[in-house]
Amino acid sequence: MQSALFLALQHRGAQMERGGRRRGEEAEEKEKEKEKGRVKRTIIRDWKTRLSFFLQNSSNSAKMKPKKAGKHHTYFRPSPEEAQLWSEAFDELLANKYGLAAFRAFLKSEFCEENIEFWLACEDFKKTKSPQKLTSKAKKIYNDFIEKEAPKEINIDFQTKNMIAQNIQEATHTCFSAAQKRVYSLMENNSYPRFLESEFYQELCKKAPRVAQAT
Repeated sequence: MQSALFLALQHRGAQMERGGRRRGEEAEEKEKEKEKGRVKRTIIRDWKTRLSFFLQNSSNSAKMKPKKAGKHHTYFRPSPEEAQLWSEAFDELLANKYGLAAFRAFLKSEFCEENIEFWLACEDFKKTKSPQKLTSKAKKIYNDFIEKEAPKEINIDFQTKNMIAQNIQEATHTCFSAAQKRVYSLMENNSYPRFLESEFYQELCKKAPRVAQAT
């Protein structure tokens, strides 16, 4: 009798323990979902702030007097028709200064801006004429984007990384060609379609509502 009672109590205790564990796991899952929601809202808020910044700056840029010649860039907001052209080809987007700036802001909101930064660094690298500058730029690109645990490390295979490490010893304009093609393809097939579907891009394609004129 006592043995049966003991087993019943033991069974009941095990059930309560499992129930408590299950409730704890459910609470933990709910907390994780809440945290994901908070992170997502923060990203969206940051993303919308960037969009507003671009829209405001580009709409005001035409009214601003040009400053001294230098590295100051002024971006004019494209017309909805011009923005819509970016959807025809990835190169159309990259060729437009405002489009490129908007795409960079979008990539930053997705935490993968290193891809466009690497691609732009390669474009600049290929225009370099001085052999000395070519070598120094090659080493900087390698240190910034290629080597293991680089501050802006891009996602490329080990063989390509190894080939680049060998090539920069005697730098040529094609040192980073394979990696640049890989990153371009990655952006074209993944980030670019998401950019076109984003509210960020859709906002640029909107036509301003007509204001009724007073009679």
